[in-house]
Amino acid sequence: MGIFESVSAQMNEARKARDETRLGALQGIRAAFLNELKKDNSTTLPDEVCIALLRKLEKQRQESIDAFTNVGRAERADAERAELCVIQTFLPQLADEATTRRWVEDAITASGATSQKEIGKVMGALMKAHKGEMDGNVARRIASELLQA
Repeated sequence: MGIFESVSAQMNEARKARDETRLGALQGIRAAFLNELKKDNSTTLPDEVCIALLRKLEKQRQESIDAFTNVGRAERADAERAELCVIQTFLPQLADEATTRRWVEDAITASGATSQKEIGKVMGALMKAHKGEMDGNVARRIASELLQA
């Protein structure tokens, strides 16, 4: 069962269990999926597309948590954290820093980059090979470190 189908199945389970927090988060995920379906009149979404949408939702929740925390709205930040936990259950684990460093080193070698000016070539190669498997910010930081030396 793919992510798209799994979200629908878990929505029904949450509805039966009367778990309003989980149901609300799942409904938000499903709404994002349905908006994507409408773009090309598909009937289902491949897992790669679902993961990309979930990463976007994850980032939005993280930004909301930071914003609510900064203005002292702890109850809203907690609600966003609960939604974030539901979103993260569908996402694959991102590579750790050591693995990302190895991928960055390989991408630098493959692209022939020698300076900071060529970081775009490195990031392009990385994203092509490992999109959705690593944190892009961590990869960019590592690439900057390695290309400065």
